[in-house]
Amino acid sequence: MTKSIRFVTLPLEIPAKHPITIEDTGKWILKVISHGGAGRKVIEAHMNIAICDDESRIREGIRQLLKETFPEAEVREFSTGGELLLAAGGSYAPDIVLLDIAMEGMNGMETARKLRDLSDTLLIFVTGVKEQVFQAFDVGAFHYLLKPVEKEKLISVMTRAIAEVEKAKARPKIMLVKVQDGYRRLNVADILYAESDGRKVILHMRNEKLEFYEKMDELEKRLGEDFYRCHRSYLVSLAEIRGYDSTSISISNGEKIYLAKRKYGEFVQIYCRFLQE
Repeated sequence: MTKSIRFVTLPLEIPAKHPITIEDTGKWILKVISHGGAGRKVIEAHMNIAICDDESRIREGIRQLLKETFPEAEVREFSTGGELLLAAGGSYAPDIVLLDIAMEGMNGMETARKLRDLSDTLLIFVTGVKEQVFQAFDVGAFHYLLKPVEKEKLISVMTRAIAEVEKAKARPKIMLVKVQDGYRRLNVADILYAESDGRKVILHMRNEKLEFYEKMDELEKRLGEDFYRCHRSYLVSLAEIRGYDSTSISISNGEKIYLAKRKYGEFVQIYCRFLQE
């Protein structure tokens, strides 16, 4: 897969002839670029960022700060924890969530616990009460921000968060599956495709086949956007596709699996986007 380079404009007092590399994951390189007039910091990071806060002015203020500094980021706003969970339970997969703790109805802590069952997204809590931040780490929060949110603090925390997300993406993805004699730890990169067989799932891997009980819908959520549900009975690794036509997909091991006709157009779009990343 082609690796991309991200550029950052830093304040002009840093000499432009000295590039700076920060948290280099092979994808994310910071470089000084000269500008006329006062320097400003702009970080190109293709991230999905969610803001969940029941105060619209807070959401809008954070969104504006994010778009000024991270113009390539896709930012979505949610006014309740329920809205965020509904989206995350579907096709929306945020890389980073900025989550208010003290929301009416379902508060941020409860939202975070439920979100953890759906996703391993990176959490940053936003609160007006400093004492609340200690609760944040009970759900594996990455960091916190105090209201009113200061621009430089937001940039600092988000820059570290983006680097952490990039590092996590670069690491091999591991998953646990419950088998008859206990649990198996699997490298997701070894999975070619998954097949539904009644109440069981069959994982077709590089060197073996593994059967276990799990719903295909649940497995689809766990494997994430690098896999595509090409048929109700098949879930394929996009990285292992070697060809396709209107009714089938060819896998790297020489096998072919069904491609539902109604999914052909969507599949082509998703696969082409995957190849361009």
